[in-house]
Amino acid sequence: MNNKITKQKLEKYYNLSYKALNIAKISVVKNKMKEAKEIFEMVEAYLSDSNHFKKKGDYVLAYGALNYAHGWIDAGARLKIYKVKDKNLFAI
Repeated sequence: MNNKITKQKLEKYYNLSYKALNIAKISVVKNKMKEAKEIFEMVEAYLSDSNHFKKKGDYVLAYGALNYAHGWIDAGARLKIYKVKDKNLFAI
């Protein structure tokens, strides 16, 4: 059963989200810089929230904020704001 948010699970998804964010930042389509900037601001805010909750030991809220962060990254990929191909990191 997969009903617990462990430190290991949280770390796994941090790694995926940070990797996706780094790829997205270097893959922005030239005429989409404004949109990308707005998305990255939201991603960084949710990642900051997630790290805050993680430090407090609240893995549930940390995981929730982390999923919002990755959701923003995926939205940018779906809207073709970044030119990415990795279907394991992006919802494309």
